[in-house]
Amino acid sequence: MATGSPTRTTCPYCGVGCGVVATPQEDGTVSIAGDRRHPANFGRLCSKGSALGETLSLDDRLLHPEVNGRRAGWDDALDLVARRFSETIAAHGPDSVAFYGSGQLLTEDYYVANKLMKGFIGAANIDTNSRLCMASSVAGHIRAFGSDTVPGTYEDLEEADLVVLVGSNMTWCHPVLFQRLLAARERRGTTIVVVDPRRTVTAEAADLHLAIAPNSDVALFAGLLDHLDRTGLRDRDYVERHTSGLDEALAAARRRGFPGAMEATRLPAEQLRAFYTLWSRSERVVTAYSQGVNQSVAGTDKVNAIINCHLFTGRIGRPGMGPFSLTGQPNAMGGREVGGLATMLAAHLDINRPDHRELVRSFWGSPGTAARPGLKAVDLFRAIGQGRVKAVWIMGTNPADSMPDADAVEDALRACPFVVVSDVTRTDTTRHADVLLPAAAWAEKSGTVTNSERRISRQRAFLKPPGEARPDWRIVCDVAARMGFSEAFDYRSPAEIFREHAALSGLANDGTRDFDISACAGLSESAYDALAPVQWPRRPGEGLDGTATRFFAEGGFYTPDRRGRFVPTPVAPPEVSEEFPVILNTGRIRDQWHTMTRTAKTPRLTSHYAESFCEIHPEDAEDAGIAPATLVRIVSPQGTAVVRALVTERQQKGSVFVPMHWTDQHAAQGRIGAAVLPAADPVSGQPGLKFSHARIEPCEVAWYGFAVVRNRPETVPAEYWALARTDGGWRIELAGAARAQDWATYAAALIGRGEDPETLSYSDQDRASFRLATFSGDRLLGALFIAPQPVAVSRTWVVGHLAAPAIRGAERLRLLSGRPGADQPDPGPIVCACFSVGANRIAAAVADGAASVDAVGEAVRAGTNCGSCRVEIRRLIDAATLKTAV
Repeated sequence: MATGSPTRTTCPYCGVGCGVVATPQEDGTVSIAGDRRHPANFGRLCSKGSALGETLSLDDRLLHPEVNGRRAGWDDALDLVARRFSETIAAHGPDSVAFYGSGQLLTEDYYVANKLMKGFIGAANIDTNSRLCMASSVAGHIRAFGSDTVPGTYEDLEEADLVVLVGSNMTWCHPVLFQRLLAARERRGTTIVVVDPRRTVTAEAADLHLAIAPNSDVALFAGLLDHLDRTGLRDRDYVERHTSGLDEALAAARRRGFPGAMEATRLPAEQLRAFYTLWSRSERVVTAYSQGVNQSVAGTDKVNAIINCHLFTGRIGRPGMGPFSLTGQPNAMGGREVGGLATMLAAHLDINRPDHRELVRSFWGSPGTAARPGLKAVDLFRAIGQGRVKAVWIMGTNPADSMPDADAVEDALRACPFVVVSDVTRTDTTRHADVLLPAAAWAEKSGTVTNSERRISRQRAFLKPPGEARPDWRIVCDVAARMGFSEAFDYRSPAEIFREHAALSGLANDGTRDFDISACAGLSESAYDALAPVQWPRRPGEGLDGTATRFFAEGGFYTPDRRGRFVPTPVAPPEVSEEFPVILNTGRIRDQWHTMTRTAKTPRLTSHYAESFCEIHPEDAEDAGIAPATLVRIVSPQGTAVVRALVTERQQKGSVFVPMHWTDQHAAQGRIGAAVLPAADPVSGQPGLKFSHARIEPCEVAWYGFAVVRNRPETVPAEYWALARTDGGWRIELAGAARAQDWATYAAALIGRGEDPETLSYSDQDRASFRLATFSGDRLLGALFIAPQPVAVSRTWVVGHLAAPAIRGAERLRLLSGRPGADQPDPGPIVCACFSVGANRIAAAVADGAASVDAVGEAVRAGTNCGSCRVEIRRLIDAATLKTAV
């Protein structure tokens, strides 16, 4: 029976912005369900959202302020932060300090941080990890529309005849939205095209996959614009009445045309022609794009190349048509609304316009507003390293891992005279903090977030902050008061901040700016608490219902002449490096989020991929001498990383893919950010995280190992290791340069010793292979498997023994063998994280007659929740069918 009433809140992961119902239980756990009334997800949750209740443990939480690594009181810590920032500003000017925030912050947190930096400190050096996420979309929107406006809504994906997904592995990165799209295809025959160099699970689910050459998106859409012009698809009325700049954009597109697009993308002529014809003949087209477009040194041009095609055909702002930016983080949009980027002012006001700066200054009553844009993320950390920024406050993010050239970022933080970090848990960044401030986490915070379709939702607290943790807005306001700005930051609640934010959005607006939620400026505390999801704009007199809104169907852009702008997008020649001939691409995987500070806390989400990996085409692997499942070293001009080799034809030849998530908290050498180049888009400042020059080489080791342990070891004695939680303990992948003198001693150091331990072990004659299992009473304390090659054991089956209440007799010998007996089927690698269903269990269902994905779901539940594993289930069915046919 629940001890608390259900609380409607919002998921803290991707930009879909799913509604969540959280219900505290008597035993201290929290039940999580999708909110059927929320218009983003209608009750669906992905694997990450479903597991939110499993991530609320306090075992690694920051509970008290720390100064120089020692516990301190809040007053002392805040006094020190205020004093050091004030002294630095007095000695070196306001540009010598900076804030670096996160799309995980709530809008109210973002608002007060932006107000403090830009309005009262007087510099614009407040940037955010959204710079790594959606800055190119922001820049592309502003160039084309005059404002950072997403024109459409999620409903457009369901009303389109054609949906083109560009640089988006939507199945894994926005899974609930992808299920809405698949349902639309089932219902009305929507055609899905995926543009991606990799054959992702999304590409496999598509009707057409365009495996373009990396970074050739501009050429693809410039060629499409030229094709639309040559085939008479110009919407002359729309273009003449509502746009400008077409001649220059067309001239740039014509210089490449179809031959140039084919050359740059390396697509077959018939496939390219089929795509252009499909796009041309489908009136209702949505082109949805994500990080494959944004995270590029040509990201802004990619965005504008897409928008150009929609402006040219007038396919924008009407049901089922338009360009659509799929936001990466839960509140990247909310951060943009309050000016959280260094290049913006609050309420979509322009920092480069004196009248806008004065509007904000007078509204805030501040001594002066930042007069120019501040340092963007890459430049900000470079300035810290150069000593130009002497004090930085990092809020809710982990740049020591997530930034490109991550080793240089760590060096910069190590050398910075004063570093403040406010966060929920210890990270690779917090180890550089002079002052560490414990922030409230998702379940403990109250405020708002805005999703990809401009929908504002309430995030509501349902747990009390543990220890001395405080909400971010409260921490910022307390520092501001100590810096002498108490009157401007004397807020009593998030609702009060939100009302001010809403009032500013309507100030001197009258329809001249897209962002306007001034209808919310008079919300009472109770009305704010009860606020239902609402999409902006919401101007005075408009209701706060869930009605969808769109922009630009009848023009009304926010440029000076109120016309949408075509932007020329010249195609840059491909970059070539003889020393580093491989293209390194980074990104997300299905069940992990950012640097794993939340998702790595639950075994359910580490079961799909328990260690980092490098996807390599078989020919590239063979040329480099890299065998499947061995270790591969990725080397770039910036640095190196070592991960597991995943050899697959789904990866394009000449390119490799490595997940962004692993850190020093979870692996010895898995920080791929250390190998990512810091080159950035010249317009947006967004780094090209999808395209770094690198080379791959085998990482030679003398032995490989796999271990399960009940307690996490303080240190792992191996050159390579990767840790992941399991039910009952931890699993560890291992490898080393030299064999241990005594494997039993090595195992004891790794596993530890319980009460009355009993050990079984096996070693071959030359000690190249070794196996050991240690028991404390009837329970497994730990097991270790060593081999000269990647260890062949049934990992899911072995891991399951940590949670077993008793292991006796022959079962102990089977455990030592690493494989189950005939009476104990091996579940196989986990495919469905929602219900912990392994590949072998799915294969057994197929053998029993489950010939479709839905039939497998009926038999074992796999694929029946978020659906992000359905493509993998389809692969298993196809493999079984092929095996039977042969």
